[in-house]
Amino acid sequence: MFATIYLPNFYLQAALRYQPELWSKPAALIEEQERKPVIIQLNEAAESVGVDKGMTPSQALARFLQIVIKTRARDQETSIQEILLHYAFTLSPFVEATAPGISTVQFTDNRNLSEKLARVVEQLSQCEIMAQAGIADKPDTSFLAAHLARPVLQIDDVKKFLAPLPIETLAIA
Repeated sequence: MFATIYLPNFYLQAALRYQPELWSKPAALIEEQERKPVIIQLNEAAESVGVDKGMTPSQALARFLQIVIKTRARDQETSIQEILLHYAFTLSPFVEATAPGISTVQFTDNRNLSEKLARVVEQLSQCEIMAQAGIADKPDTSFLAAHLARPVLQIDDVKKFLAPLPIETLAIA
C-alpha cells in the first residue's frame, strides 16, 4: 500500500505560515523573480472574489482591493518540506519526496493506515501546516485520493473510486 501526503497550495502555505489569520481572507502568491509577476497560487477566499491564477497583481487588486498579495518564501518552503519528510519517515522507511509539498510513502505493514495518516495530518496541523492524505494500492491512486481527501481518504476499490470522477479531476495529476 501507498500513501501520499499532500500540502495544498504549498507555496502559499509557506508564505502565510506565520500569518494564519490571512487564510480566511483573500490571498494570492506571485513569483517575484519573473519578468512579469503573475499569481501562481491563491486560496479559496481569493477565488470566491473572482481572482484567478495567471492574473497580474494589479488585475487581482482590480477584482478585490483588499486581496493580500505575497511573494514566495523560499526559506519557509524548505522548512515545511523538511517537516513533511520528517513526519512521513515516522510512518515508514520507504519515503519519496515526490514534489514540493508532496511525499509518497510505501508501507510494508498495512494495519491501521488511516489512523496513522490521520495522526500525521494532525501533527502537521500543530506545526501550522495544512495537509491531506490518500491511501491506495498504487502511488498514483494515492496521489489522486490525497487531492480529494478531507483530511484522509483510503481507497479500497479503485474502480468504484475512479468511476464517478469527472475527467477534469485527472488534470491535477
